[in-house]
Amino acid sequence: MFRITRQTPLPLHSVAATRRMEHAAMQVLAAHTLMQRAGLAAARLALALAPHARVIWLACGPGNNGGDGLEAAMHLHAWGMRPVVSWLGEEERLPPDARCSLQRARAAGVLFADEPPAGLGAQDLCVDALLGIGATRPPEGRMAGWLAHMHASAARVLALDVPTGLNADTGHMAQPLPAPRAERHTLTLLTAKPGLFTAHGRDACGTVWFDDLGAPAALPAGEPPAAWLGAQPAAPAPPAACRPHASHKGCFGDVAVIGGECSAARGTAMTGAAWLAASAALHAGAGRVYVCPLADAGEPAPAAWAALPEPELMLRRFSALELRAITAVCGCGGGQAVQSVLPAVLRACPRLVLDADAINALAASTALQAAVRQRSAEGHATVLTPHPLEAARLLGSSASAVQQDRLAAARTLAARLDAVVVLKGSGTVIAAPGQPPCINPTGNARLATPGTGDVLAGLIGARLAAGAHPWPAACQAAWQHGALADDWPALQSLTAGELARRLRP
Repeated sequence: MFRITRQTPLPLHSVAATRRMEHAAMQVLAAHTLMQRAGLAAARLALALAPHARVIWLACGPGNNGGDGLEAAMHLHAWGMRPVVSWLGEEERLPPDARCSLQRARAAGVLFADEPPAGLGAQDLCVDALLGIGATRPPEGRMAGWLAHMHASAARVLALDVPTGLNADTGHMAQPLPAPRAERHTLTLLTAKPGLFTAHGRDACGTVWFDDLGAPAALPAGEPPAAWLGAQPAAPAPPAACRPHASHKGCFGDVAVIGGECSAARGTAMTGAAWLAASAALHAGAGRVYVCPLADAGEPAPAAWAALPEPELMLRRFSALELRAITAVCGCGGGQAVQSVLPAVLRACPRLVLDADAINALAASTALQAAVRQRSAEGHATVLTPHPLEAARLLGSSASAVQQDRLAAARTLAARLDAVVVLKGSGTVIAAPGQPPCINPTGNARLATPGTGDVLAGLIGARLAAGAHPWPAACQAAWQHGALADDWPALQSLTAGELARRLRP
């Protein structure tokens, strides 16, 4: 067993694949072995999390997830703890393994109670062993009441396999849990599942632990995992070692940020988004960074940029850009003006990040979408960085539909546009055609502030300009972007401008 951290690269398997692996393991192991191992792992973690608990309440459901909880209760009782089991089930309808664990718990003298114990204290622990990966609908009735009590009363909650109500494949939760009051932990068994790390999964699961139960099971040859959990990029060498002495700024790539609409007619000035993306590219190591603000006709409005906040950045007219020689970050604050320059950008730029209003323009034009696909055929690199609403516009759906299955949405967009897609949000999903997506494990709600998405776009642009392939460029940039937020000083507010200044090559 080990704790899954942001440094842990891990294959993530769907519920269907997990069922196949479970079935294969049961063919070679003695009867009840997997459940007994799962219960022992759960008991060991429960003891480690709450060694001084006065009460450990285990809410056990009517299937095999409940059987894991019953098995854990038996061990805790044998070790001198005071487990109390509330069980929702009918013995005659139990699966064979769960029936065996029920009998073992009763024989060991475990205390059963129809309702949760009153007065749970700060040292006590609640174990959610209600539904596991078998959940197909939101909990209701007594089960829903028990869950509400658990998360309102306990100091610590441990979910077995997945928190009840969480879709293990997608991370969607029809009835999301309230804001965390209890310290939340999840012990995922046999496989790690993608839904634990995206959408509602990260909030619902808290700290995630993994035990493969020592199962001699594997997927059939050639069957990939549903996704990968991203890991920390290899630590860069010290600057003096990674950049030759005989180098100059032209060695590290040019980035042009095309956006920041200034329109007197519409009364818009969105220069901040473009500046933030440019600042991120600069601090992430790009050799030269140009800012190309747009007016209605695609020409800059220099009056709005009389003094750039960072003098290292350079203003350029769009018509003066050598598109075939740069990495472009297009769309940050681009407004409607970006539509007039986007065809030329798609046609000429060898490395391109499309964000914000450039994505909105794509959503409204099948011709522009075809131009994105053509880029791949010509060997050009393209990365799109939509948030859920922008992804929904591209898919012709809704943001809520995207959030219900973030992996499917990202995979569909990547295949449709033949490009790398970075679907932002809790558990950012990075997808590329023909391979399992990556779920980024870093980041937190500090990033829910204006401009942080522009910073990510600029960071990806800097990595592309340095010669990185679009897939690792996107994965590594998402990891670094989120890790900065995770490591942010507790008493200091996070702003996008300060985030950009803390980037490194």
